[in-house]
Amino acid sequence: MATDRRPTTLLAELTHRCPLHCPYCSNPLDLVLSRDELETEEWKRVISEARQLGVLQLGLSGGEPLVRRDLEEIVAHAHREGLYSTLVTSALGMTRERLDRLVDAGLEHVQISFQDSERESAERIAGTKSWDAKQQAAAWVKERDVAFSVNVVLHRANLDRLEQIIDMAGALGADRVELANTQYYGWAVTNRDALMPTRAQVDRSLDIADRKVAEYKGRMQIIYVLPDYYSEYPKPCYGGWGSLYIMVAPNGNVLPCHAASQITSLTFDNVRDKSLQWIWDQSSAFQAFRGDEWMREPCRSCSRRHVDFGGCRCQAFALTGDARNTDPVCTLSPNRKMIDALLDRADAPDGAYVYRAMPGPRDRMREPEPSGR
Repeated sequence: MATDRRPTTLLAELTHRCPLHCPYCSNPLDLVLSRDELETEEWKRVISEARQLGVLQLGLSGGEPLVRRDLEEIVAHAHREGLYSTLVTSALGMTRERLDRLVDAGLEHVQISFQDSERESAERIAGTKSWDAKQQAAAWVKERDVAFSVNVVLHRANLDRLEQIIDMAGALGADRVELANTQYYGWAVTNRDALMPTRAQVDRSLDIADRKVAEYKGRMQIIYVLPDYYSEYPKPCYGGWGSLYIMVAPNGNVLPCHAASQITSLTFDNVRDKSLQWIWDQSSAFQAFRGDEWMREPCRSCSRRHVDFGGCRCQAFALTGDARNTDPVCTLSPNRKMIDALLDRADAPDGAYVYRAMPGPRDRMREPEPSGR
């Protein structure tokens, strides 16, 4: 089933190389090596084709996009095409001179990831020393007066410091702080037992988030996303599968969302072989879950089917083995007991992290430091 809708957002994962080793990383376990990454001219063609499709917003992500030496050239091309560009970065590898070049090339928004509000915990989660570099990069971004967001992935090890995390973002001068509880894709699935928050933590966090939204109103936007597993209904999938969003992986594979590669029943076309227009309109992966004809009960007859679109296809596949099933997060799903069983385990002692790492010595940034609580 094709769609008359046009995408609004392109996430360009320029590389999977990264100096951090975050145990919740949503990159696939099978990381793309540098030798397989799209070249500069290929990325420029992808960006031009995305603009022709109607895309307005470009996210430059990874891994760590700063490891790409051609990042300024890619930003400048996106600016010429009229796209609003956001750099999604760990800030490791950022210098004042590099930031100046990127902003002068047309970069309009910088989002820096932080792992916690305390140095020791933040660096333990990241698997490497990173605190000073992030603090310095945030100061440089504020000096350049571009839009600035802080992103923090929340989980068992940092959720109790939610108030301090929000205040840290405020002190850094962020225009926006995104507080997204871990979603269990990629490396986060491997580390689920160590990352899953307890019910008590989640309940406290809701009260804190509501209070802080009121406190920072007019000064900083606070986006707090409730953990999927603790929700009554699943979150909508980017306005519906294949409706608004395109993600291009470092090797050129094109996906309807950042986690779709884990759905092994799908085949993803590549921009080296097909145009972005053809992939959006005709590829089997983008058509797989468009509309509602693919839905099974209880989704097919549910009044919410055009509200949450049956939930997350990646989560349905990860938990049930079939991406056509209702997202088990939904309390109407016959598989909700899977989620309840995982929540029952959340109060158990957590284990050590399995840190994200590139598979080969040429792409490995460094060995991660040991985990601990």
